[in-house]
Amino acid sequence: MRRRDFITLAGSAAAAWPLAARAQRPKLPTIGYLTIGSVDGSILATNLPLLRKGLTEVGLIEGRDVAIEVRAAKQYDELPALAAGLVRDGVSVLVAGSNNAAVALKTATTSIPIVFAIGDDPLKLGLVASLSRPGGNLTGATRISDDLAPKRLELLGELVPPSVAVAYLVNPANPVADAQVREMAQAAQQLGRRVETVRASTTPEIETAFARMAELHVGALMNANDGFFTGSAALIAKFALANRMPGLYSRRAYVAAGGLISYAPVEDLARWAGIYAGRILKGEKPGDLPVVQPTKFELTINLQTAKAIGFTMPPLLLARADEVIE
Repeated sequence: MRRRDFITLAGSAAAAWPLAARAQRPKLPTIGYLTIGSVDGSILATNLPLLRKGLTEVGLIEGRDVAIEVRAAKQYDELPALAAGLVRDGVSVLVAGSNNAAVALKTATTSIPIVFAIGDDPLKLGLVASLSRPGGNLTGATRISDDLAPKRLELLGELVPPSVAVAYLVNPANPVADAQVREMAQAAQQLGRRVETVRASTTPEIETAFARMAELHVGALMNANDGFFTGSAALIAKFALANRMPGLYSRRAYVAAGGLISYAPVEDLARWAGIYAGRILKGEKPGDLPVVQPTKFELTINLQTAKAIGFTMPPLLLARADEVIE
């Protein structure tokens, strides 16, 4: 072999070595994240950084120690297929960002660990056997915010007089919709308030729902906790503003989008999902991890919206607010 040929061959081998080394690098464990909404939507823009934050709290960094694969359904009927796809992809842990996503993932697999970050009671959804000892392959964090229906309705009484009827916006596609309606009806009866249930499960139906509210002569709005509604927070706030309707919402996202007021648990479910996903990747079993429940609640008020709809916010309520958007 000529010296020039040897140098060329040696150089080629050296150049190829890093590529070969990269090709042999083991695949990172993958977290499959499933939710309702758009991949570039505001909820994911909030939740994914929190998920990553939770992972870092247990020493895992995306891209170095773990990969995250996101699937977001525009409609609820897309969730089962997306869940099945993540299972076929062989992800290491599944994370559900909504009630329906959690149900779809539970149906899709009994072997891959699932961590949920949801707004409703996982017992009612049939996800776990117990909050303290979930068992099976699921655990996670819940806002259980619909148990706050009496508190929110009572709070609304500080905004509008008892004679004002309230619209309760519910998504019939949510598996706990009937329970949400029953809980609100009980709260309304206890407080002597007329509450009218209005339903919507698609974007066009939200506009129809507000038209129905006008027919029912309601003067205030509350919403059931629901992933589709949260993803449509800006649209719901827009219609409420157009109808000059004060709304008391289930999450801060509505107020940030232009809604009037919210009373909700602190938004850290996705962080807990990251913590639990990381702990499971390190060897813990989901069935041994207790479901995380909210311990702190925040009152958020948008004074810009109050001014736009000509609404005077009670001074005592303003004084109790954790956050005021001016």
